[in-house]
Amino acid sequence: MNVCMAPWPVVFDLDGTLIDSAPDIHACVNSVLTQHDSPLLTLNQVRSFIGGGVDVLWQKIMAAQQLPQDRKADYVAAFMICYQDATQLTRLFPNVVHALGVLADRGHPLGICTNKPLAVTQAILAHLDIAHLFGCVIGGDSVAQRKPHPAPLQATLAGLGADPADPRAIYVGDSEFDAACAAAVPVPFLIYSGGYRQTPIEQLPHLAQFDDFASLPDLVERHATA
Repeated sequence: MNVCMAPWPVVFDLDGTLIDSAPDIHACVNSVLTQHDSPLLTLNQVRSFIGGGVDVLWQKIMAAQQLPQDRKADYVAAFMICYQDATQLTRLFPNVVHALGVLADRGHPLGICTNKPLAVTQAILAHLDIAHLFGCVIGGDSVAQRKPHPAPLQATLAGLGADPADPRAIYVGDSEFDAACAAAVPVPFLIYSGGYRQTPIEQLPHLAQFDDFASLPDLVERHATA
């Protein structure tokens, strides 16, 4: 194994990458739909809507359920009441803790760049006992733009000490939003195939793909070269 001499920062998406949060999001969505006497959604339907943040989630729900768009703010407000404490059904994907520990031990600064609201992100990281591993966490409301705009990832990299003019770093994600964001910075993108994407992997820009986090540390070392 060729361990890089100057470890690059490694930034992760959250939902669909490190964690399977779809069951909690699904439960909150259906709780809100029940309150409004609206038809419920399946877990697979909700999973397919995740990735763009709360506003995009509800845009897709309102369209799918043919709900009045002028009521979206009411649905979102009710959702956030549930969502801010939605941790009980969320799980880490297998071998995530191992991979994060290995990368941290090898000196890679670690960060989170997600479209999930920051307070909800911090609650999830604390609940799963991995918050201490990340030197910078940027949520969907931390900067003015959300992924796929490059600004959130650029802010994360800056928080980890990367050079804005030459951000030698790797982004790890699972979705179309993540692939486009990494390409816009640009930084190399590693895609986790077990997440929430709807587009075939071969149609998304990426450096490499993986299906098991146990393989991620060595994959990072192969591609993170000074």
